[in-house]
Amino acid sequence: MNKPKILILGAGYGGIMTAIKLQKKLSRNDAHITLVNKHDYHYETTWLHENAAGTLHHDRTRIPIKDVVDTNKIEFIQDTVVELKPDDKKVILKNGELDYDYLVVGLGFEAATFGIPGLIENAFTINSINSARLIKQHIEYNFAMYNNEKEKRPERLNIVIGGGGFTGIEFAGELANRVPELCKEYDIDPKDVRMIVVEGAPTILPGFDPQLIEYAMNSLEARGVEFKTGALLKECRADGITFEKDEKQEELPTLTTVWAAGVRANSLVETSGLEHNRGKVQVQPDMRAPSHPDVFVVGDCALIMNEETGRPYPPTAQIAMQEAETIAHNLVALVHGKDELESFEFLNRGTVASLGDSDAIGVIFGDKKIFGWTASFMKKMIDNRALFKIGGVGLVLKKGKFNIF
Repeated sequence: MNKPKILILGAGYGGIMTAIKLQKKLSRNDAHITLVNKHDYHYETTWLHENAAGTLHHDRTRIPIKDVVDTNKIEFIQDTVVELKPDDKKVILKNGELDYDYLVVGLGFEAATFGIPGLIENAFTINSINSARLIKQHIEYNFAMYNNEKEKRPERLNIVIGGGGFTGIEFAGELANRVPELCKEYDIDPKDVRMIVVEGAPTILPGFDPQLIEYAMNSLEARGVEFKTGALLKECRADGITFEKDEKQEELPTLTTVWAAGVRANSLVETSGLEHNRGKVQVQPDMRAPSHPDVFVVGDCALIMNEETGRPYPPTAQIAMQEAETIAHNLVALVHGKDELESFEFLNRGTVASLGDSDAIGVIFGDKKIFGWTASFMKKMIDNRALFKIGGVGLVLKKGKFNIF
């Protein structure tokens, strides 16, 4: 009897956790498991804003796949997925093709640009190790150039962050900590630097408690961050942006626009033939695609509704890792010929947003609000817990965050 082929696409939180769970529950004789990823490493997506600001070296964020995946049990292929063919049970890669009996789609996210002119061409995004490194280097280059031109260009030191959601605010917090160091290094008056968050909603961090939002804004404003809320970005150019606020359009000169105002599932999902809802697969309770019962979807590519709010759960690392556990459990059941599959239930352990190395806000244990050092401590513990689930104590000791005092 041929062993079933399990193919996992993507080594983000959902994909890597599915692989790790399967290698513990299945032997080589049970199934042939293949993991495909563009890079030979997994990266902590929730740390990319620190890499982009230059407050954390990118090597800390990168985890070699061979360090956490047992390649005696799981075949790893470093390649880029270019097409999904679920009707044919095939996946086309840049350098070949693979077939499968069961597929796990964990291809991550892309920036959602909402059709804003010039955004794709001129804005930076925080969506990978390389994109984060590019932002860091670009900011440092502009600081270095500021005092090396005959006429100073203020737009070099104007840093615009498009979006006041989780990623934008966490990046602003890290940037607020990094800018004083850059000013000292490049002999620049901190008053010459502007950090501006442009958010279309009436407030930053939609969904957070107003008290915590106020704390976050006060903390960031005290470190030089400006907020333009209720402001819609209309155009992004290489030398500035146009935004609309109170029915008036304003120009803001800048050489650095970092777009952090929304993500969408990998576009391959939308073109795959899988039944989708605005690019995401609204999975069944067992995490399978409604149109293809041999396809599981995890992380940013999966849509799961919160019955209490009537809105989709946000695609966080926490939910992706929990989804992966359900998927792994169900794959093991299918491999062993069992028909009853487990339904996914999200256990919300809380949400914490960093405002820099020693400051944060959050909600834990249902409705307990935390902020300041307490929230920052909790954020680091959450990060360490994720590392532990991926690679155990060894990975925590190697990559973990312990600067809590």
